[in-house]
Amino acid sequence: MVHIIEVDDPADPRVDDFRDLNSSDRRPDLPEGRGLVIAEGILVVQRLLASRFPLRALLGTERRMETLTEDLASVDAPFYLLSEQVMHDVVGFHLNRGVLASADRAPATDLGAVLQGARTVAVLEGVNDPENLGSMFRNAAGLGVDGVLFGSRCADPLYRRAVRVSMGHVLRVPFADVPNWPRGLDVLRTAGFQTIALTPEPGAVTLASAMTGEKVALLVGAEGPGLTEHAMRACDVRARIPMAPGTDSLNVSTAAAMAFYERVR
Repeated sequence: MVHIIEVDDPADPRVDDFRDLNSSDRRPDLPEGRGLVIAEGILVVQRLLASRFPLRALLGTERRMETLTEDLASVDAPFYLLSEQVMHDVVGFHLNRGVLASADRAPATDLGAVLQGARTVAVLEGVNDPENLGSMFRNAAGLGVDGVLFGSRCADPLYRRAVRVSMGHVLRVPFADVPNWPRGLDVLRTAGFQTIALTPEPGAVTLASAMTGEKVALLVGAEGPGLTEHAMRACDVRARIPMAPGTDSLNVSTAAAMAFYERVR
């Protein structure tokens, strides 16, 4: 059962998991620091509670705690109950979502475990914007992608903003690193995946005609430069989304969503 603890002093060390969330050097979600997972808002907290990440604590107003009554019935962790003003002073800004949860990071998922039984995976290279990353996880969850794989130079998927923008789906969709990038793509090929590089190149085949494999890995690159030439050379086929005259590409998370939908279709 959840342990309700009232807090009226913003300096109370028991709420340090949630302190200074906007601070560039003291944020509790920094991997090189405390490396915590921070969930914001009712839906994201619910997904954290149902995830593999070990819950540490919750913090919020009485109204938000009452909304989570059923979810908290089997929770064995403290819920720090405080006013909106004290929450503002702890977190460092006004949090209109009214509830937070913290968790420890779970052990990294093995690449083979993510590929086991998967039919569609997204592979990211250089996606270093947390909001784009979070959007892709939300799109992946909504459009039936079985896992997300990381090549080089990607943002931390458990960064607070990525978790928030994903609506907590980064806590649900399995993810893993691809070692020895981009040569590590051979692991996907050995597992039977057709690897498709998304690119605006005019000479690439259309996305609709590219997906011929029973199992498909869709590769997307950084906003702006896209996939590196090395990564594209390591793929089976290059595919483009047909664009109207005067435009050459879409935002990376939008392009990924279109690829995920084309796979479903």
